[in-house]
Amino acid sequence: MEIRIEWSELAEKQLKDIYGYFSLQASPRVANRIVKKIVESVEVLYTVPFSGQKEELLSRYAEDFRYLVEGNYKIIYWNYNELITIASVFDCRQNPDKLKVL
Repeated sequence: MEIRIEWSELAEKQLKDIYGYFSLQASPRVANRIVKKIVESVEVLYTVPFSGQKEELLSRYAEDFRYLVEGNYKIIYWNYNELITIASVFDCRQNPDKLKVL
């Protein structure tokens, strides 16, 4: 079977929010570069689907959440039956209590 990757509604919204913030604070070019790096960093999961560390802050969930790091962002994901779901893109400069995946 082939690995598939999907982005949750929350993760897609967070990417749009990141783009919107940096588009206003810096420039659309900078915003595009940041979002592109986040999206591209996920591609490693096609070849190494469990490459990230376990996310201990989410250990209370049934899913085995893991994360990748790109810049200031944790890309939270889980793998089930060859389908990797990107659950959240979390800015690590925030309070960890704000981390959510649902």
